[in-house]
Amino acid sequence: MEPAEAWRLTDRLINEHGKGDPFAAAVRATRMAMIITDPRQDDNPIAFVNDAFCSLTGYDRDEIMGRNCRFLQGAETDRGAVKLLSEAIQARRDIGIDLLNYRKDGTAFWNALYVSPVTNEAGELLYFFASQLDITDRVDALQRTQSEKDRFEREVAARTRDLTDALAAKTMLVHEVDHRVKNNLQMISSLLTMQTRNITDPDAKASMEQMLLRVEALGTVHRRLYQSNNVERFDVAEFARDLATDLIRGSGRSDIHLHLDLEAVEIPVEKAPPVALMMNELLTNALKHAFADERPGRLSVTVRPDATHFGIKIVDDGVGMPGQPLGKNSFGKRLIETLARQLNASIGWQPADPGTRIDIRLPRELADT
Repeated sequence: MEPAEAWRLTDRLINEHGKGDPFAAAVRATRMAMIITDPRQDDNPIAFVNDAFCSLTGYDRDEIMGRNCRFLQGAETDRGAVKLLSEAIQARRDIGIDLLNYRKDGTAFWNALYVSPVTNEAGELLYFFASQLDITDRVDALQRTQSEKDRFEREVAARTRDLTDALAAKTMLVHEVDHRVKNNLQMISSLLTMQTRNITDPDAKASMEQMLLRVEALGTVHRRLYQSNNVERFDVAEFARDLATDLIRGSGRSDIHLHLDLEAVEIPVEKAPPVALMMNELLTNALKHAFADERPGRLSVTVRPDATHFGIKIVDDGVGMPGQPLGKNSFGKRLIETLARQLNASIGWQPADPGTRIDIRLPRELADT
């Protein structure tokens, strides 16, 4: 309904009932603080004030009439909000805004102020109608909530900094340990290499070379841990890439083609050494026996998780598996069986036609813990 129509309704009520303006009576009687200002006079002074406004502000009516309502403003009143209010009045448009105002006794209160222009049928501005509501309790509650939120966020930020610093210190310490272990393993590897050169017995020399490869596999583990940002997890796929590449390069066999199909699987660092030793044992055995007599071929390594397990698959297209894989009572086979029990893993050997396929299945919880 247009404002002009609303004024006609008022006139109709007055004419029909022969009484004073019922809307003016409602404004006088309501418990909501209300004023009417007259923009046709200098400084837009207050032309009407109800009792609720006097009760809210603590001023008597004769202390209010004829004044601009800015007298309620004080030292902490937001100047930006006051500017928005002034601009709305100048533009003759409605505005609702929360202002910090002050009572006669100097106490502050939050005022939910709503101002609306009143025009006649010709569009001439007659008055501004303004209602006020004390929302101090609501604002105080919001400020307390915000204060608690800010305090909580500061505590969380401080705790996060402490944990980050502690993790950084732990990471630095663990990396230093891994670095030293890696260096020590390199020293052991060098000593084993020197010792191997002096061994003339073929079987003893082969055993020493196998032990050297195991030490180097553990060195690769600690090299990856030293390079990793996560000191608690170990990526099996990336280790498999390093190990297989290093073993083929170390064998000097450029005629063995490596195929990798790797999907990231992380395990706890304490499980890394047995997994690494098991993979090293199987890969070195494949390089040693599947491609004997300078036979060229293809070696494939796959690491992939499924719903309940993650698998490591090693496939070669070599001579196949005549008899017991790895030798019935060989140290390598006993080592693999011990490691499999330790990891609760299963290992299966089967023909690949040609070659051999080895499937290792480890429980998924090993990767999720």
